[in-house]
Amino acid sequence: MKLHQRSRQDAAIPTASMADIAFLLIIFFMVTITFEVDKTQVTLPATELRAEIPKKAAYISVTEDGTIRVSSGEEISYVISGPEEVLSFAASTTAVDPQKVFVVKADKETRYQLIDGVIDSLKQAKVETLYLLSRAETTDGSDTQ
Repeated sequence: MKLHQRSRQDAAIPTASMADIAFLLIIFFMVTITFEVDKTQVTLPATELRAEIPKKAAYISVTEDGTIRVSSGEEISYVISGPEEVLSFAASTTAVDPQKVFVVKADKETRYQLIDGVIDSLKQAKVETLYLLSRAETTDGSDTQ
């Protein structure tokens, strides 16, 4: 009996669809990426309440050393000098969008007078909705932000 030797095919990776896959991945990441507008690291005070903060809210961050950073929610936050500039920032933001939601993100060791000054500035700028960001404690004892 005579056996025929099978012809061997060379191993090859099909690359025709690689460009399509790469293009789809680029579109996927462009659509799903979100940028964090405020990267200020603070230790938030604990609370038992939990509320959902709307997207595109304006952020005012106050660190332990008194540094105040603001963001309109569509741009990266930047440092301002004090509560007086919070008033001008909030007034200009509410002039564009009167229903704009503001979030105050303050370190738990920040002086209360500074937070009070920021909140007073927001009141003067006629901000209608204000959230105070906190760390929620769950019933199992773990913390979330």
